[in-house]
Amino acid sequence: MSDLKVVRWKRHGQDRLYVNLPDGSAVAWADCRTGKVTILVEPYRHEALGLLRPLLTRPSPTSRSNAAAKPKPRTAAGREVVPELPPLTPPDDLALHRPGEGLRRLLAEEGPSPVQRVLSWLLRHESEWDSWRMGLAGERRVGGELQRLSRSGWRVLHSVPLPRNVDIDHLLIGPGGVFSINTKRHFGKPVWVGDEMAKVSHGRPQPYARKSKAEAGRVQAVLERYSDVPVHVQPVIVFVGVTELTKAATQFTVRVYREREVSALGPLSGVLDAAQIDALYAVARHRRAWLSA
Repeated sequence: MSDLKVVRWKRHGQDRLYVNLPDGSAVAWADCRTGKVTILVEPYRHEALGLLRPLLTRPSPTSRSNAAAKPKPRTAAGREVVPELPPLTPPDDLALHRPGEGLRRLLAEEGPSPVQRVLSWLLRHESEWDSWRMGLAGERRVGGELQRLSRSGWRVLHSVPLPRNVDIDHLLIGPGGVFSINTKRHFGKPVWVGDEMAKVSHGRPQPYARKSKAEAGRVQAVLERYSDVPVHVQPVIVFVGVTELTKAATQFTVRVYREREVSALGPLSGVLDAAQIDALYAVARHRRAWLSA
């Protein structure tokens, strides 16, 4: 078993059960009213269904305890009161982040000294620092492409910090919806992407698609917690510098692009209006919103 935990979520007229990993990322959710189950991370299908099915056929302990609990505050329209974030200050404003901000800080705080850099270059030794620098270069390139979309009403954030020293490379909010973007730099190599895994140069499977879907679920939970805007977050993987990018015919849950192809998101529209974009962006740019993501 994977220490999965079921959490009930009730807001905006919705009543759902989420199956989460220990880090809080969702692998599945169920609509308590219809009984429909949505699997977000396929390898956890059987475990998630085993946890959800009993709860969808009988009242859960959570629902019984909540019935006797003090009612949650609601607005005059009957909606649950959305928790407020503290006033935004410059240290908490993620709009000030440059692309690759997390990797920049990592290199500054834990990167090699000048002597170590020289020795590494002389000995031709690859190190973890090299992967950080390559990752930074990839995030900067993709960040530059995304910034072009601001002319079409899109808002973009970079290096959105999550607990446990991880971050979201880029977050795009605009007329076409919300997109959680993961950047992968594999210069000069071919890449194949399947439903859950990817292979670089026909090597070992990497869980890029699976992790991107889980990340999108975490983003959606944060935005819905602090806003009254219904939102669906779409996962995106952008590959930088690859020679070939092949997608499996069955791979349709994650958008997959090369760095110059992210402009395809620009013309998307009809999902969010200007007021909804502003509301979601105001939440997303606030560092405090992500502390328990």
